[in-house]
Amino acid sequence: MRRAQGAMSRDAKERDVAVNRRAYHDYFIDEKYEAGVMLTGTEVKSVRNGRANLRDGFVRIDNSEAWLENVHISPYAQGNLMNHEPMRPRKLLLHRKEISSLIGKVKQKGYTLIPLRLYFSRNHAKVEVGLARGKRQYDKREAIAEREAKREIARAVRRG
Repeated sequence: MRRAQGAMSRDAKERDVAVNRRAYHDYFIDEKYEAGVMLTGTEVKSVRNGRANLRDGFVRIDNSEAWLENVHISPYAQGNLMNHEPMRPRKLLLHRKEISSLIGKVKQKGYTLIPLRLYFSRNHAKVEVGLARGKRQYDKREAIAEREAKREIARAVRRG
C-alpha cells in the first residue's frame, strides 16, 4: 500500500536518540514542552550516533534563558582538536512566553524541569522537557504495585 506523497510516519519525522526512563520513575510529569537545542558540529554528529545520556540532566532558567545542564554527550570519535566538552551547558530554544510561564511554575515548591527525551525532528535536535514533581518512596512503591497488578490481570485474561 502506498502512502500519499506528503504524508510521513512519525518514525520518519522524529527519531529518538536518548530517553530518560529514570525521570518517569522518580518524578510525576505534569506538563511537557518541546525545545530546540543549540549544539556544535561534533555534538550533532555524536548525538546522531546515539552517544547522549540524559539521566542526571536538568534545566536551569537564568536571565530569561533556559540552559540544559549535566547532560553528557560523548566526544565525537573522529573529532580533532575542535571536539566539544562532554558536560558543557547547552542553550535551549524556547519562546519567551514559555520561559516566563516556566519561571513562575518552577518557583512553586517541589517543581523542577528535567529532560525526558532527545530526538531529531526534521533534522533539528529537540529536547522534550517535563515540568516535574518529585515522588516520595511510597509513591514509587505504589506505582510498582499498580504495574504488577495490571500485569497479573493481563496474564489472567490471556489464560482465559
